[in-house]
Amino acid sequence: MFWTVTQSLLSGLATTFEIFIFTLIFALPLGLLLAFGAMSRFRPLRYLIQVIVWVIRGTPLMLQLIIIFYGPGLWLKQNIWSGNEAGRITATVVAFTINYACYFSVIFRGGIEGVPAGQREAGLVLGMTKSQIFFRITLLQMVKRIVPPMSNEIITLVKDTSLARIIAAYELTFAGYSFMKSAGLTWPLFYTGVFYLIFVGVLTLLFNYIERRLDYFK
Repeated sequence: MFWTVTQSLLSGLATTFEIFIFTLIFALPLGLLLAFGAMSRFRPLRYLIQVIVWVIRGTPLMLQLIIIFYGPGLWLKQNIWSGNEAGRITATVVAFTINYACYFSVIFRGGIEGVPAGQREAGLVLGMTKSQIFFRITLLQMVKRIVPPMSNEIITLVKDTSLARIIAAYELTFAGYSFMKSAGLTWPLFYTGVFYLIFVGVLTLLFNYIERRLDYFK
């Protein structure tokens, strides 16, 4: 039974990892674009981005996931997500990407605005273009500033992947819960927690290493 549970949890972990990786791949660049939009001098764009971020951050991720997965089928009378596991994972990644991009955008914006304006002005005096100033001065300091809050959000993402169970995606928590539902066993749930702790532990070590490597502005 232990080996059966382990195999099921490893299968669920693969789905959890897939959701995690694809969310980061899409949410990080989208969050940076939203940050630029929120700092734009074009007021309509800036206000639009701020409203979108406010709505997404102000509503539960579970609600957003349900709307994204079930909404199109009810509105268009045709489900745009296939009924198989791949379709459920895709819908989950879309919902998570939108949600986390909004959170990341606030972190990015705080990191960019936290760089002293005098350094950007010094770059202009030296004849650097705005893109050179961003990539050679602002970006390096921004990355160092955002690592702690970003690491917290990314670790939260690991745990939030369990919400995919709401639309019946077979992720890690779903795998552990299935044994309680079918066989009345509770220990697989605690065993599931061990998988999450290992996942988060690896990420914690990784971010600690990154912080040490970026410690160049003491």
